[in-house]
Amino acid sequence: HVCLSVHVCVCVLMSPPTAGVSGSDTEERLVERLLHPNHYNKLIRPATNGSELVTVTLMVSLAQLISVHEREQVMTTNVWLTQEWQDYRLSWIPEEYDGMLKVRLPSKHIWLPDVVLYNNADGMYEVSFYSNAVVSHDGSIFWLPPAIYKSACKIEVKHFPFDQQNCTLRFRSWTYDRTELDLVLRTDVACMDDFTPSGEWDIIALPGRRNENPADPTYVDITYDFVIRRKPLFYTINLIIPCVLITSLAILVFYLPSDCGEKMTLCISVLLALTVFLLLISKIVPPTSLDVPLVGKYLMFTMVLVTFSIVTSVCVLNVHHRSPTTHTMPPWVKLVFLNKLPALLFMQQPRNSCERQRLRQRRKAQEKRGGVTNTLDGLNGVREGQEGACPGFEEAVDGVRFIANHMKTEDDDLSVSEDWKYVAMVIDRLFLWIFVFVCVFGTVGPPAKPLTNSSRPPHPLPASQHSIQGGKGEDTEGPSHLEGEGLRELRPHPLSL
Repeated sequence: HVCLSVHVCVCVLMSPPTAGVSGSDTEERLVERLLHPNHYNKLIRPATNGSELVTVTLMVSLAQLISVHEREQVMTTNVWLTQEWQDYRLSWIPEEYDGMLKVRLPSKHIWLPDVVLYNNADGMYEVSFYSNAVVSHDGSIFWLPPAIYKSACKIEVKHFPFDQQNCTLRFRSWTYDRTELDLVLRTDVACMDDFTPSGEWDIIALPGRRNENPADPTYVDITYDFVIRRKPLFYTINLIIPCVLITSLAILVFYLPSDCGEKMTLCISVLLALTVFLLLISKIVPPTSLDVPLVGKYLMFTMVLVTFSIVTSVCVLNVHHRSPTTHTMPPWVKLVFLNKLPALLFMQQPRNSCERQRLRQRRKAQEKRGGVTNTLDGLNGVREGQEGACPGFEEAVDGVRFIANHMKTEDDDLSVSEDWKYVAMVIDRLFLWIFVFVCVFGTVGPPAKPLTNSSRPPHPLPASQHSIQGGKGEDTEGPSHLEGEGLRELRPHPLSL
């Protein structure tokens, strides 16, 4: 029995291990060999000599446009920064390691290009998460770390809220210049395969470019332009439409009768409401003196109109309350505001006013012909003939004359007062039509072009190129030659690395 037990133990120890255990041991042996301190130093640039250039290929994949803070002029984005380079020290012969072609290594244990966002706005230059790097047997490295970047973005407020912005992400090595590390674009546009649409902005284009400085041969950077256009629906409902409605109230001031005494109250209320909206806009847009936002121009335009309506309302009220004892109506006022303008403004004089005016004209014609003088002379003759027979006749005639003159004066005063009130109505109607045309033109005219541009659908972005053409040698299994399923395996799940 003892011999049988020893024989079984020897057979178990000499039997070949399972595939999983073998693969795990092989990968462990490979990782230990690659990262052994005597073999690899992550502080040293992967170049065989001091003059050799390390080329890093970059590509930005936009996952989400988180926000654009207009007042602080900061754009927050969630991007994946693809980086590829060659490290000859991390190469091996696949046949010596059971045909293993690639291995995943912690990114903090290998040399990384110190590519950072130069135009960041919060001091966070690095990526958010140091994911694993995929290393191929030929030494090519594929690293896809996610990052939340806050970049400085110059906001153009001229057409707000129908504006289009151009924000940039500028990447450059922090310590290496072009003689040691070169940056190359992987594609001409940023990738949007995993993009989550924004509720506030449309992505128009995401072109990338490689910048060099002729005056400084050591300078190189990679810049991506984020051309975005605002969706104006939110501001249209919450800002533009209320402003238009409040402006329409300023027009109704001229339709409000002067006798009600609320013209000035309505004007001041509209002016205060527009002031509140102007303060609201000042809290949104950046405090710049280079441009005035379109909605700010519109509010200033309406505030000027309302201020002018207050001035005209004061003038109208002044004309409305004029009387014959304080003002005399010039002939040109009668000609223009009583005869000419009412017909042009589709106005009709009240019937009693017309009859009173005809009666007054008839009485003036009689006075010119001497009718009143003859009547008074006749009364004087009757009075002289009846003085002896009727002693109280003279007093009666004087009383009748006083009453007639008083009624004539009151009628004339009332007629003149009514004429002044009608002149005030004509002025009100004139400014009503003027304000209608000015407000319609000021509301529709200036925003027409930016509103037309904002209504156009976003331009289709060029499709991202997933396949990377082969490099040196015949092997196409490394990260620098990822195609088809290889790229789809790595790209959607960077955190699994």
